[in-house]
Amino acid sequence: MAKTTQDQALTESEEVFEKAAEVFRVMSAPMRLRIISALCNGEKNVGDLLAEIDTTQPNMSQHLNTLYQAGVVGKRREGVQIYYRIINDRVVTLCRAVCVQIASESD
Repeated sequence: MAKTTQDQALTESEEVFEKAAEVFRVMSAPMRLRIISALCNGEKNVGDLLAEIDTTQPNMSQHLNTLYQAGVVGKRREGVQIYYRIINDRVVTLCRAVCVQIASESD
């Protein structure tokens, strides 16, 4: 049975909602927002991030892995160090918009 245009539009919008929900899930942890913010200024390794963000190395690595799996950050190896960088600028734009709005409301 052929899909109608309405069925196809519903399926496409459901896919959009699923993808949006995944972005919000990834950004739902304050630690991941801190990491995204820290990486906005450029590529950093775990040691650099730990110097800026108060957490344990295993916790940092877990959050970085979540961001990597979600396609928010990329990584490259240089010797024994792994450097992380933002690869999804739309997520950064969304984070900034929300954080700026919240900050302006609390002033």
